[in-house]
Order: sequence, then C-alpha cells, then structure tokens
Amino acid sequence: MLYMDDSSLSGAESVASLKIKVKEKRFSNSEFIPEVIKFLQEGHTVTLQLHGFSMRPFLEDGRDKALLVKASNPKVGAPVLAEVGSGRYVLHRIVKITGDEVVLRGDGNLGVEHCRLADIKGEALGFYRKGRQRLDKTNGLKWRTYSFFWMLLLPLRRYILAVHRRVFIRKK
Repeated sequence: MLYMDDSSLSGAESVASLKIKVKEKRFSNSEFIPEVIKFLQEGHTVTLQLHGFSMRPFLEDGRDKALLVKASNPKVGAPVLAEVGSGRYVLHRIVKITGDEVVLRGDGNLGVEHCRLADIKGEALGFYRKGRQRLDKTNGLKWRTYSFFWMLLLPLRRYILAVHRRVFIRKK
C-alpha cells in the first residue's frame, strides 16, 4: 500500500484525487506465509486477508482480515498463525497447551490440529470484519464475549454451523 503526506501534493491535488492502479496476484500459502513470517520476525505487524472456512461463523473467507504480530506469549483462547505441517499454515484458536504441545481448533472445525509452541509464528491482535475499517481487538469485550460463548458451545457446533451454512451463506 502506498502512503503519501498531503503536503507533498501541489495545488488542488489531494490523495483522494490520485488514481492508483493495484494489481492483485495470488500465491499459495506455502509460498506467501513464509514471507509474512519474516515480516513478523522483524517486528512488523501484518494485515492478512483470510482464506478458508475454518474460522466460521465469525470470520469469513475473502471478506475479513487479521492483524498479526509476532507471537510472544500465546495463551489458550488466542487466535494464532501456526505451522501444523511442513509448509502447512493455519490461523486457529489455541484450545490447549501442555508443556510444548499445542492443540488448535478453527472455530468452524470440529476436529483439532497439533503443533509445538515453536511452530506458532504469529498472534492475532484483532480482525477487520465485514469490510469495516475498525479493528475488533482480540482483547476487547466483543471478541472475548464471542469467544467465551463459542468455546462453551463446542458440543452443539455441528448443528449451529449447519444452520449457519443453510441460512447465512449464499451460493455464489
């Protein structure tokens, strides 16, 4: 993304009047995520458009974005970017930590995935949901409330997700 200071523009020009063409290029996660991890390791934050359906019903494929930072002290309940296999990355919630072993589950998944603490590469500070410009922080009341109730509903998730797919997800 290009950022400019308005003072560098002359006369009647403004940032809003500039026409900037953006070319999109898609990469596989195994190509792209290692580059994201490099930025995180250097101390940068990274905003990542979400792909996949494992974090439904709160986060949607192609619609929402995650704001990530380098993982420093991951805790149960935190959404993290983790490598769960060679070149296979997920953004899932931590459901259990036992020593160095971590159990992850996407909100839209019934099964779990495993990794080690060292495999957790990033932690979500929050999410830009439904096209909004305002961040839903993972330490905010809204996200913590969603998370608390969603974690309690694990035995009923299969049915809730089925209703969600039938009622709220439109066929494209």
